[in-house]
Amino acid sequence: MERRLGLSQATAINMIDMVGIGPFITLPMVISMMNGPYFLYAWVAGAVLSFVDATVWSELGAAFPKAGGSYNFLKEAYGKNKLGRYMSFLFVWQTMIQAPLVIASAAIGFATYFSYLLPLNFYTSKIVSGSVVVLIVLLLYRKIEDIGKISVLLWSGVLITLFWIIGGGIVHGNFLSPIKHINDGLSLNYAFITAIGFSSVKTVYSYLGYYNVCHLGGEIKNPAVNIPRSMFLSIAGIAALYLLMNISVASVIPWQEVHKDDFIISIFMERLMGNNAATIITIFILWVAFASVFSATLGYSRIPYAAAADGAFFKIFARLHPTKGFPYISLLILGAIAFLFSMLFKLSEVISAILAMRILIQFISQAIGLMLLRSRKKGSEFPYKMPLFPIPAILAIIMWGALFVATGKEMMLAGLTVIIIGTVVYFIKARFQKEWPFQSQA
Repeated sequence: MERRLGLSQATAINMIDMVGIGPFITLPMVISMMNGPYFLYAWVAGAVLSFVDATVWSELGAAFPKAGGSYNFLKEAYGKNKLGRYMSFLFVWQTMIQAPLVIASAAIGFATYFSYLLPLNFYTSKIVSGSVVVLIVLLLYRKIEDIGKISVLLWSGVLITLFWIIGGGIVHGNFLSPIKHINDGLSLNYAFITAIGFSSVKTVYSYLGYYNVCHLGGEIKNPAVNIPRSMFLSIAGIAALYLLMNISVASVIPWQEVHKDDFIISIFMERLMGNNAATIITIFILWVAFASVFSATLGYSRIPYAAAADGAFFKIFARLHPTKGFPYISLLILGAIAFLFSMLFKLSEVISAILAMRILIQFISQAIGLMLLRSRKKGSEFPYKMPLFPIPAILAIIMWGALFVATGKEMMLAGLTVIIIGTVVYFIKARFQKEWPFQSQA
């Protein structure tokens, strides 16, 4: 695999993954959960967690710029031939479930918003979401440099959408009102902290993807510099855009009304400029949702490939396309599972499930693993070093732990069940292949 993606392309890939259908469908959910004008704090909380966690990803991504991201990080942190094999296998195992869930969630969200343009019933909605997954796989079936160009094109549509929404609120003339009243009725009590916790599950979902560049580490130019920069640029830019978008919507539609409609951005534009403008902005939102599925599928397809190429996963996933040089088997299988999930699940079910499955094995384990690595390796082996180490890593562990609890008992149990089943599969596999802990000590 060749290093063909520069900083601008890496940042675009991150950002279009982050800004999918998420911020448009979670905006009314967050306001409903916070139930007050201080809902903006939930978006700030999501940005803070993302920034803190990005310091962990940056240090690991700069040190181990390979395809697969977390697969390599966990293997290096916990030992290539011992616990690391188990942890990295668990990550790939849960990726085979949660990655298609991420792809399916964006496809389902696409179908949901499409129904503003053309009313859909249950079956036609599933046809639309499934078709989105199929089209994405077809678009990704090409060389990485071509994908980089497509990513920049898709990102331009994302920017147009967000700037139009923000500009509409500014022109309306009441843009600063939500900021002036942000603390109205606010009490720093247990109820507020609880509301922040539950609503942050939705806002963090909308920020996920800032680390997508790490999954493509083997295809990034000058990775020691571009991987960290692309993540911090992505989070800073998206956080600003999300806050401005929320302020813009709330300046036109009172927060008491926002949570009552699934198509809040379309209604927002309808009030400002009429039905034709609402139709156009809906089309742009669909563009954004499509771009997100594109970016997420691209990044995730590299994870099973990296594990298989390393001999830690099924060999078939290690195949590269003979002429285009991308992991086509991994892409096709993840796409097929995502297609199935888009047929089976509802959007509200997958958002919390995505976080619950990833927090323990990916986010928390990586932060712990980084501290283990830093205790064993010289500082010169880490091109990027987080400031105030290990405080950001410890904060990331605490915040992810709190968010895991906030996903709810059912989702926590689902996440643990995936880990338990994956553990059983790993030990069966290890027993037959004489891997750790069954390998000989000779």
